[in-house]
Amino acid sequence: MPNLHEDPYPDVYIGGGFSDPARIPPTDSGPEQQAAPEAAPVPDEQADDRPGHMSDRHGRGYGWRKGRLPTALAVMTGIVLAGHSLVPNSVGNPGSLLETLLPWTGLAVPVLLLAALLRRSVPAGVAALLVAAVWAAMFGQLFLGGRPDAEPDLTVVTHNVGAANPDPAGTARTLLAADPDLVALEEITDDAMPAYRRVLGRRLTHSVHIGTVALWSRYPITDSERVTIDPGWSRSLRARVQGPGGPLAVYVVHLPSVRVGASGFTIARRDQVLTALDHAVDQERQKKVLLMGDLNGATTDRGLASLNSRLTSVQDEAGTGFGFSWPAAFPVARIDHILTRGVTPTEAWTLPATGSDHRPVAARLKA
Repeated sequence: MPNLHEDPYPDVYIGGGFSDPARIPPTDSGPEQQAAPEAAPVPDEQADDRPGHMSDRHGRGYGWRKGRLPTALAVMTGIVLAGHSLVPNSVGNPGSLLETLLPWTGLAVPVLLLAALLRRSVPAGVAALLVAAVWAAMFGQLFLGGRPDAEPDLTVVTHNVGAANPDPAGTARTLLAADPDLVALEEITDDAMPAYRRVLGRRLTHSVHIGTVALWSRYPITDSERVTIDPGWSRSLRARVQGPGGPLAVYVVHLPSVRVGASGFTIARRDQVLTALDHAVDQERQKKVLLMGDLNGATTDRGLASLNSRLTSVQDEAGTGFGFSWPAAFPVARIDHILTRGVTPTEAWTLPATGSDHRPVAARLKA
């Protein structure tokens, strides 16, 4: 063991063994060793501390000041959706066209949400969610499936069979598959009438046929007449049916067609006939009323507002979904309707496509 008093530089431990400091070679740093300054840590990304700006761990910003265009589009969509009744029908009737296709505005919601996400815009996301809330408030109840708690005793079907229908007998068999008590048909031609009468008449023995509309019934038809709502045309009737719950006034109607063309949405003649139909329903003395047919308009269309105030849509009351009926290949609007007063709808649905450009619609009622 070395003598510590005689050796001022004892062996010191360096790494894995002892070494003599005297044998360590000198450096060029001068008499005094300067410690190198410690380098400041370099962050992966600089956080953005701007007001109204949030960043995730990778520095991507989610701002209140970003995405002005998607925010503006979402706000405009919400205004149009909530205030559709304020869109004028002055030139080309854009208000009624918008209201006919109003359920489809829901498709804007995922697009607006995606735009807000891509732009990382908080205001655009909030505005898109508000549009979704407005749409859900207007149409969400159609998907809840709530139905009145009543036992149905009457099944009804209505169908615009189409003048160019190549298979009237097959169409009639499709309608009978729903086991209906009443079948209302519109746009019947003279050539097709024998086929409908032959197939439907086997199970529904009571019928009335006026012009291009007809009604078949399992129950006695005690009275019938033409409803003069469209001068020059014979495509509406009223019948009194002795149903399971007593007398029932049944209307079968086919309103004038509407078109989208160079002059806009042509609804003038339809609305004129609607006014006459609304007056006829208002004057109806029977407490129980059933109106079936092709109204060439959606219940969201302002043109049907007065009629809607007097009658209840079975689809709105007891159906699930929108119940679109036209065109048959890919329905985008519900223009074929079953409306009631004094009876309780318990179920409403759309039947499979036939040879017509419309789909049949059906309902079960407590009469």
